[in-house]
Amino acid sequence: MATVPAMRRVKRSFTLTPESVAFLNKTRQQRGVPSDSETLDLLLRELIQESKHRELNAAYTAYYDTISEDPLTEESEWAGMAGASGLLETEQDEVQL
Repeated sequence: MATVPAMRRVKRSFTLTPESVAFLNKTRQQRGVPSDSETLDLLLRELIQESKHRELNAAYTAYYDTISEDPLTEESEWAGMAGASGLLETEQDEVQL
């Protein structure tokens, strides 16, 4: 497991439940992380990333919920014109990379 590049860290002290400590230890061992603090940092970064992903999805949903049917119809028509062949070409290009 690659560790995060050296960055400024803030020393903190936490009291955890035995279940949380067991989860932290299990995760550290499974992922090959050298310390509990790095494991906790990794889990928090993943949680932050998931939160940002949910926010982005919510923004997309809000956008598409507020636009009129005209742009959606136009997008559907363009997608229909591109058809499956456009998707297939894109996938083949990705495989060749």
